[in-house]
Amino acid sequence: MKTDIQLQQTVMEELKWEPSVKAAQVGVAVKGGVVTLSGTVDTYAQKFAAERAAERVAGVRAIAEELAVVATGEYNRSDADIARAAATAIVWDVEVPTDRVQVVVQHGWVTLEGNVEWFYQKAAAERAVRYLTGVKGVTNMIAVLPAPVKASDVKAKIEAALKRSAEIDADKIHVDTHDGSVTLSGSVRTRAEREDAERAAWSAPGVKFVKDDLKLPI
Repeated sequence: MKTDIQLQQTVMEELKWEPSVKAAQVGVAVKGGVVTLSGTVDTYAQKFAAERAAERVAGVRAIAEELAVVATGEYNRSDADIARAAATAIVWDVEVPTDRVQVVVQHGWVTLEGNVEWFYQKAAAERAVRYLTGVKGVTNMIAVLPAPVKASDVKAKIEAALKRSAEIDADKIHVDTHDGSVTLSGSVRTRAEREDAERAAWSAPGVKFVKDDLKLPI
């Protein structure tokens, strides 16, 4: 297992490797396997990319993200401009249902509201606005309201999906379902495996909430 100093160095190397991140703007501190990212970045896209880069590093148990987006010069836009761009981006995204998502912008922070049937549609709406100029953050409050499906069918489909994945040790993951809610428990080897398991759960029909109780190695 890596020491905190080794983990800090590895995270810094991964940030330098990620071309969409200005690594010199991001400070990295590690304590007990928990990585804290600090500093200022030009765009929310850079902030998101930095967090994702840190998540890719083996041994990272959790991330405290304290990066601030300071949009200046060409990156600075009014709330009205951001709102118009966000509304257009959502309309043009084929994965987002028409007229199901509303956009509110305040001080560069975008809030998404409404309801959709699938989690991938909620994720697509957030992805559509994440990379717009001037955006300082995104709060995704879109509710997933799927058609009802038998809990036993949901459980069976998720377990089958986990077993199909070459990146997941399905034998170490337990699936519980109730009224559209899914709880994943057990253990995973990496954060990437954890995310793959969550993605598999969200992909099942009828799922409106996923609780992740999966444990990472200490």
